[in-house]
Amino acid sequence: MPFTPLETTWFALIGLLWTGYLTLEGFDFGVSVVSPFVARDDLDRRVCLNAIGPVWDGNEVWLITAGGATFAAFPLWYSSLFSGFYLVLFVVLLALIIRGVSFEFRGKVDDPRWRRTWDGANFAGSLIPAIVWGAAFTDFVTGVRLSSKGYTSGLLGAVHPVAVLGGLTSLSIFVLSGSLFLALKTTGELSERAKGAAAVSGAVAAVLLGGLIVWIAAAGRPPVPDQLPGAVPLVLAVVGLAAVISSALLASTVFASARREGMAFAATAVGIVALMGATFARMFPAVIPASNASAKGGLLIASAASHHYTLVVMTIVAAIFTPIVLLYQGWTYWVFRQRLTRPPVRSGVGV
Repeated sequence: MPFTPLETTWFALIGLLWTGYLTLEGFDFGVSVVSPFVARDDLDRRVCLNAIGPVWDGNEVWLITAGGATFAAFPLWYSSLFSGFYLVLFVVLLALIIRGVSFEFRGKVDDPRWRRTWDGANFAGSLIPAIVWGAAFTDFVTGVRLSSKGYTSGLLGAVHPVAVLGGLTSLSIFVLSGSLFLALKTTGELSERAKGAAAVSGAVAAVLLGGLIVWIAAAGRPPVPDQLPGAVPLVLAVVGLAAVISSALLASTVFASARREGMAFAATAVGIVALMGATFARMFPAVIPASNASAKGGLLIASAASHHYTLVVMTIVAAIFTPIVLLYQGWTYWVFRQRLTRPPVRSGVGV
């Protein structure tokens, strides 16, 4: 079944929404994961959370929008995900709920054990999706085994060596991004420790990502009619690797200025954008690619798409409201652009 330009456009737009989500929420996850290692006391941990406090919930809107767009534009894709990958998505949803609650509940009781509990919840609620999203998109890049009933292998079928490597790679990239964001948003010793964490995580991310690209390129996948030439996702992946290596090299030097930190953070963002571009270019024209030749490429765009009229209406709505949302989020980042300074410790006052 041939696919239309509008169907292809919405596939690309959903890829763009996922790219925005993982680029923005990626550094949120990274801050939460790295904060126990760079924070020396309760006050440092509070500063780390304050660094992402004004923006983390806005960043999650990208995930909600991506889910809503998938439901409306490709209902069969949406239903297949929530049937075949139900347990995986449930685990991620539970982690995100715990993470969101931890931001609100941490400061409700002036008790160190209470705060440590919610710090642990924030760490776990960020660590799990940071790994799972990388593993999931690695599964889609390599393809999953599909039958006439769709994907039925469950959680265990999605966990295999290359997916684990993909999850660890995404985690290391997010930690790199989060460490650089902390270095940009804080001052003093906390900022210096964040720079050190960025140097370590950057080196790890570069090695893991390089290995992942080689593994996927060597493994191949059953050919699909109308798929993009293999060089397209490969070039995008190499650009992503080069951006991560650049960020790692910048993070490994002694930062001379805030501009150098900004360059490293921007390079990491470029890397995530390029890698997500490579992911969706490799998936095309399937929304759920298959690893077995009998599945004939998997669930294809044309089979999963909504009626043409639905896509037309969605396009009009998106053209009106997307610029408004982008302007609002950009305004939020501008308002809260200042660096955070650790306040002096006052005895008897909880943080």
